[in-house]
Amino acid sequence: MSDIEIVAEQRCFGGVQGFYRHASSACGGPMRVAVYQPPQAASQACPVVYFLAGLTSTEETATIKAGAQRIAAELGLVLVMPDTSPRDTGIDGATGDWEFGEGAGFYVDATAAPWSARFRMHSYVADELPALLARHFPVDITRSGITGHSMGGHGALTIALKHPERYRSASAFAPIVAPTQVPWGRKALPRYLGEDPTAWAAYDACELVRERAFDGEILIDQGESDKFLAEQLRPELFDQACAESGQALRLRRHAGYDHSYYFIASFIEDHLRHHAQALYA
Repeated sequence: MSDIEIVAEQRCFGGVQGFYRHASSACGGPMRVAVYQPPQAASQACPVVYFLAGLTSTEETATIKAGAQRIAAELGLVLVMPDTSPRDTGIDGATGDWEFGEGAGFYVDATAAPWSARFRMHSYVADELPALLARHFPVDITRSGITGHSMGGHGALTIALKHPERYRSASAFAPIVAPTQVPWGRKALPRYLGEDPTAWAAYDACELVRERAFDGEILIDQGESDKFLAEQLRPELFDQACAESGQALRLRRHAGYDHSYYFIASFIEDHLRHHAQALYA
C-alpha cells in the first residue's frame, strides 16, 4: 500500500470531503480516516480539529451524522475523523462484542497480548495521524484541537491531557470520563492493559486532570436523557476532579437530549466555535 490512498472525494460546502486509506505502523496494518478540507485550505494551511467517534462507530459516523462541515467551512477548520480501531485484525475475540475489540479500541496503546500488536490507537491519533496529515494535507499542526463522543470523548480528553503541548483546545460530547470506575472501562482496560490498575489510570481523564491541567477551558456537553449517563458516563466525577485541580471546565447539561447524533448535531456548532476561538487566537 502507498502512504495514502484516496477512497473517495466529494465537494462539500465549497471544500472537499475525503475518505482515505493508509498503512499504519502504530496499528500494524491499514487504517481509514475521513478528512474535510474547508474552502480556505485551497490557499493556506488551516487549523485542524480531530473528532474521535464512539463504540461501534467508524470514520464515516461523525462525517455523515454530525453536520460539522458547514460550520468548519465558515471557520476555516480542517476536520479529521479517524476510524475507532484497526479492522480485519484476525485476532480471536476481536469481533462479536460491540463493547470490545474492533470498533472499540478505547484510544489506548494496548500492552497485553494479543492486542498490543494492533490496538495502539493512542499513538495512532496523537503521533502517527498528525504526521500523515502534515505530509498530505494543508494543515497547520501547531494549531490543533480535539473532541469526541462517548468512548471518543474519553479519547479526546485523555489525549489532550496527556499531550497538552500539542492541542490548543479540547471538548467532548457525553464522554466516558472515569473508565477505571465504570463497566465499559473495567471490561476493556484490563484486557488491553493487563490487571494492574495503575496502568488503567494512565487513560482515565479524572486521574489525569488531577496530575496536570490543560491550558484552556474544556467544554463538555451531556444530555440528561442519555441512557448511559448514570452508569457509564458519570460527568460529575470529572467536574469534581477539575474543581480539585483548578482545571477550567464548562460542563453543560441538556434536558431531553440522549446519546445519539441528534444530540451531537444540535451542539456541534458550539464546539467548533469553541475550538476556532482558541486555534485562531
